Amino acid sequence: MGSFSIWHWLVVAVIVMLLFGGRGRISDVMGDVARGIRSFRKGLSDEDKNIEPANKDANDKKN
Repeated sequence: MGSFSIWHWLVVAVIVMLLFGGRGRISDVMGDVARGIRSFRKGLSDEDKNIEPANKDANDKKN
């Protein structure tokens, strides 16, 4: 548990550069996550709308 080797420091440096390097990289990633969540929710709501008419058609055929 003593000191860290050069490899530990290189890994930490690479992670820090990926997170904080460039302008707005974290905000870009969070924006992509938000867009993905929005499209996922839209897909779920579209799927629900498509299922309801199909169920009505199936019920009409049974009666």
